[in-house]
Amino acid sequence: MSFEVNRRLVAKRSPLETDAVVDSVTAGIIRGAFETFCFETAIHLGRSASSAIINQSNERNASIIDAHGRLAGISVGIPQLLFISPLAVRWGLEHFEEDDWGPGDVFVGNDPDHGGGHLPDYTVYSPCFDADEKLVAIQAIQAHQGDTGGKDPGGFSVDSIDIFHEGMPIPVVKLVHRGVKRRDILDMIIRNNRLPSFPGDIAAMISAAQLGARLLGELVEKWGADVVRAAINWEIDDTERRFRQEVSRWPDGSYEADVWIDQDTAGNKDVHVHVACIVEGDQLTVDMTGCDDRPELVNVWNTLSNSRGYAMAQLVSMLDPFIIKNEGLFNAVEMIIPEGTIVQPPPNKPAALGAFHPACEIGEAICIALSKILPERSSPQVYKLGMPNAVIGFDEEGQMWMDQGVDVRSSDASATQGIDGWGSLCSGLGNLYLAQAEDAESRFPVINISREMTIDTGGAGRWRGQPGTLNVKQVLEPCTAMSWMVSIEHPLRGLCGGDDAGPYSNRFEVGSPNEYEVTGSVRADLPAGAVIAYQYGGGAGFEDPQLRDPDAVKQDVLDEYVSIGAARERYGVVLTGSAEECDVEVDEEGTRSLREKVAAERGAVAGGRGDEVE
Repeated sequence: MSFEVNRRLVAKRSPLETDAVVDSVTAGIIRGAFETFCFETAIHLGRSASSAIINQSNERNASIIDAHGRLAGISVGIPQLLFISPLAVRWGLEHFEEDDWGPGDVFVGNDPDHGGGHLPDYTVYSPCFDADEKLVAIQAIQAHQGDTGGKDPGGFSVDSIDIFHEGMPIPVVKLVHRGVKRRDILDMIIRNNRLPSFPGDIAAMISAAQLGARLLGELVEKWGADVVRAAINWEIDDTERRFRQEVSRWPDGSYEADVWIDQDTAGNKDVHVHVACIVEGDQLTVDMTGCDDRPELVNVWNTLSNSRGYAMAQLVSMLDPFIIKNEGLFNAVEMIIPEGTIVQPPPNKPAALGAFHPACEIGEAICIALSKILPERSSPQVYKLGMPNAVIGFDEEGQMWMDQGVDVRSSDASATQGIDGWGSLCSGLGNLYLAQAEDAESRFPVINISREMTIDTGGAGRWRGQPGTLNVKQVLEPCTAMSWMVSIEHPLRGLCGGDDAGPYSNRFEVGSPNEYEVTGSVRADLPAGAVIAYQYGGGAGFEDPQLRDPDAVKQDVLDEYVSIGAARERYGVVLTGSAEECDVEVDEEGTRSLREKVAAERGAVAGGRGDEVE
């Protein structure tokens, strides 16, 4: 049973055995080396992989796990995915003896029921041993694969009923034994992938893991294994101590939030995520009891590894950024992730799309809950995209091509206290680069017609969310398109009185007699020349829009972020002139009068409810 496996994998691990004692400087030097190794292995993978999602988009993450399975080091990457690899490596460690671990070995795993994230995220890892052949640490590299051998190309099937529809789950298998590649195993894995670029990707992952293991070996030889072990222990303990120090400054209490997903891919409505963040002294508990557990739900099942990883990514964004990211974070937080729910599903549930939702809703709910006590540190590190418009076809030689729809866009860049939403995406996507028009058009038979910010799609607030974009694309050859729409009824939530973000929307075969809106999930055959238009939701607002500086609203109108009508309706700001003529001015008396009227109406409504009004 995967629940029994999960309990073992998340159990707290003991410190490494060592007689060495280190100071903070020595520990910091070794930790810095770990970060450098992770950076170098990730760059190595990015420069040597074949597929655009790795070598262009940077969807790869490196981490170092110690001999007990504890996260010991990470580097730049995608925050939501940097905490995923340890559980997959822990499953491998459970089979250390029977799988005959040794120097030069390389392993791979992706099984959601054995510590993995979702099937497309392969974790490849290689161990480092000391001179006495004792395991010291493991270099892991994690990257998204464009195909996993499932019933539909790409692995994101909107109608999967189990994990086997999505692809081939791999609990753990050895790819390289004592430096020699296992041809039979590699042939099997490559054969179960449709993409011609995959052999280059898996070869690049292997070489990146080997590079990291070699660098770790050089570090162990220089400093000695006991000193390296002591440094790992020191850093993990320090992170836990500093995390607990921060929590001890927060007011005790239980802070709760509820977030909903519009629907699953079968149309079951209002999928529920509930989180309670409980503060007691220096102990933080994140309790997800109450999350949806309807057995009929389809494709909204998030793996345990992803659930705890996405939760931690949101939590660390609300802490002192100089706290080192390692296993000490998880030691400081108790996570209650109930079995049989969408945040820890029963065995063999399809999990590919669950890594979008409810994974993101976990972080969103934590942010909403803690914004009540940490408004200055509250910004949702999430994206509300259900599934991009993936288009798939085959060339004249029968080779599959797939444009995964991860195009450059503006979406989900929310405001936080004192700062309007800026850039184009939430910072939770880290160093991920989205596809440029030139790159996609050179690889696939598509034309990107436009990617324009859409007025009035950023959530209103004292600090305004960034608008979303309308991405319009034309396919030049017949193809299959897949998409799953959410965040229409339940867009990204505003914080501390700010308005929600603008909703998402999507249309296929735009401009033709067959044009239609995609409101649920779809797997459609599109003719050559078909146009698709995906409206991305903007970022959410922060605090009451009526508190926004009228001059800032005026500038928003001139920048065409906000219309004159929305300035009045959403911000209570009366403007004269027009953005087209660049003669917009604030009607100060009209604005004062309108805002006083809004405040009076709010007071009357609150008084009618019996609420206290300041």
